[in-house]
Amino acid sequence: MKYINDTVRRQDRLMDEERAREILKTAEYGVLSMTDGDQPYGIPVNFIWDGKDSIYIHCAPEGRKLRIIEKNPKVSLCAIGHVHLLPRNFTTEYESVVVFGEAHIHLPEEERMKALHLLIDKLSPDYKEIGDKYAHASFHRTEIIRIDITDYSGKNKKVKRAD
Repeated sequence: MKYINDTVRRQDRLMDEERAREILKTAEYGVLSMTDGDQPYGIPVNFIWDGKDSIYIHCAPEGRKLRIIEKNPKVSLCAIGHVHLLPRNFTTEYESVVVFGEAHIHLPEEERMKALHLLIDKLSPDYKEIGDKYAHASFHRTEIIRIDITDYSGKNKKVKRAD
């Protein structure tokens, strides 16, 4: 997993790697992008970064995402950090991290359950016991996608305010 920012056009908006990793750790959602033949397909998803080289996403055991990944596993995910619309300035402050990698499905049961527990820890930390019961009860109707990250970059925009 390499942090590569040299392809970002606005070099003045580069985000440091530490903040990029924090966004991967804490972002509530991201947009998973894939290519279905010659048609792009992006969809918002909850995700969990394992703190190393992979991101996990949960979904139903069938659907368009999975069909696309089976044909073309190369994906990107844009994780969204803080966003603040500034209507008076006709601009937006934002933070985002774009991850590139290869998606994998049909993971071993143990890895899938571990990913579900990581998601519960992140998204429902006050309900871990109930979350565990729910994960086991719904396991048969849940698929997990693992994205092995090859590289990622981060970008932000902050507007200086007059005092």
